Amino acid sequence: MSTILIYASMTGNTEEMAETIAATVRAAGEELQMKEVMDAYGADLAGHEGILLGAYTWGDGELPDEFLDFYEEMDNIDLTGKKAAVFGSCDSCYPEYGAAVDILIKKLKERGCEVVLEGLKVELSPRSDDIKLCSEFGAQFVEKLRS
Repeated sequence: MSTILIYASMTGNTEEMAETIAATVRAAGEELQMKEVMDAYGADLAGHEGILLGAYTWGDGELPDEFLDFYEEMDNIDLTGKKAAVFGSCDSCYPEYGAAVDILIKKLKERGCEVVLEGLKVELSPRSDDIKLCSEFGAQFVEKLRS
């Protein structure tokens, strides 16, 4: 089965999460394509059974600007039958913690995806225990993808 991982990262925190999750998915033998959101289109999701999205939360609980075009393009895609999960780095000093993760989960569900895991939210820069959570997230996603 083929999975696509699309992410946005400003400071490298979400990118580090994405790389850890991608490495785990690949180590489990799954085919995975990884792209930064600026290099991706909503239509890219159509050719994959698995979808992983990663975004940091911007401002008072919004998607990062670089995710907005992709988010809108998702409205044109039927994702029925696909399995998905969302992750991102967050900052608890903002009123809404990790809202970008929740926004993307809602959009995936609206488009027909089965969101198979609870969103993974990591406070700022991933520490060693967070990296372990990212690996487990990747492994759990592969398990759900195959079931």
